[in-house]
Amino acid sequence: MNLRRQMMEATADLPTAAEMSNVALPKKDSDRPKTAVGAVAALSAAKLRIQELEEQASHGAIPVAKIRPNPWQPRKHFVEAKLRELAENIKEVGLLQPVLVRRKRSDDGQEDFYELIAGERRWRAHQINGETEIKALVSDASDADMAVMAVTENISREDLSDYEIGQAMRRAEQEFPNRKRMAEAMGISRSQLYRYLAFERLPDFMAEDLERRPSLLGGNAAEDIAKVLNERGDSVLELAREFWKQVVNGQLEQTKFASVLEGAIQRREAGATSATTNRDIHKVYAGKAQAGSITKDGTNFTVKLKSAMLTEAQEQRIRSLINELYAEASSN
Repeated sequence: MNLRRQMMEATADLPTAAEMSNVALPKKDSDRPKTAVGAVAALSAAKLRIQELEEQASHGAIPVAKIRPNPWQPRKHFVEAKLRELAENIKEVGLLQPVLVRRKRSDDGQEDFYELIAGERRWRAHQINGETEIKALVSDASDADMAVMAVTENISREDLSDYEIGQAMRRAEQEFPNRKRMAEAMGISRSQLYRYLAFERLPDFMAEDLERRPSLLGGNAAEDIAKVLNERGDSVLELAREFWKQVVNGQLEQTKFASVLEGAIQRREAGATSATTNRDIHKVYAGKAQAGSITKDGTNFTVKLKSAMLTEAQEQRIRSLINELYAEASSN
C-alpha cells in the first residue's frame, strides 16, 4: 500500500469542521488536553501535505547512514521490543512502505544528507537489521512543514508525553511569527499551547528528571507548578525540590504537587507571621542611654548590645555567663 492510499484511509473517517461545529466536547477528565475540532483539521491538513510531498517525490534507495531524524520530532524514546518486531517483519517480507525524506546539506556545505519527514520507526528497524540502504521517497519540505507535521501528528497519541510534545513545540516556535499563528497551525487553542510550553518555565532540577522520564509530569500540572513558582519566586525552590523528590519516587501524585507546595508555603508564612506577632522586646539601658535589646519570639531569643557601650570586663562576664548556662544544660 503506497503512502497516499494509507493517508487517505487514515483520514477517511475524520469529520469535517462543519460536521463537528455543533458537537459538544466532553469535560476534561485527564491531564492531557483533548483533541478538538481545530486539531482534527490540522491533522487532516498535515496528512494531506504528506500526500502532496509523496506525489512530488522521486523514488530510490538511499544510504541508511545518511538519514537523520526530523529535528522537530517529539518522540525521543522508542520501545525497543516493538522496533525489533518491526525489524523482523521487514526481514521477512521487505519494506512495504518507503520512508519519506527531504535532502539537506550541512551548514559547512561539505556533506549532503537526508532528514526524515515520515518513517522513523522503519529507518530504525533497518538499523537494527544492519541494512545499508532503505527505499525512500525524496521530496521538498520547508522547515515549517516539518515542524507542523511532526508535532501535529503526535499531539493526540497517548504513548507520547506532554513534555516531549512541549519540547518539540519549543523547537518549532522559531518557524512562526508569533504563538497565535503557531497555535492556529497546530490546530489547538493558545491556552493549550501555553500548557505545553509551561515545561520551559520549570527549574533545572525538574527538567533534568523529565529528560530521563518524560511522563513524570503532565501539561496541566506543569502549568500549575510554573504559576506557583513564578508568583512565589526563588525563595521556595528548596521547598519545591523536596516535594519534587516525592513525585519522582511515586510518593506524591504529580497533579497534586502545586496545591501541596502552595499549602506548605502558606503554612510557613503563617508560622513566620505568628512568630513576629508574638515577639517580646525588652530594651536594655546604661543610665539613660539605650545599650541594646533582648528579643524573644516563637523561634529565637536574641540579645543585641552595642559594643561601644561594653567594657572588656563586661564582655567577658557575659561570655562566661553564657558558657556556664549551656554547660549546666549539657550536664543535666
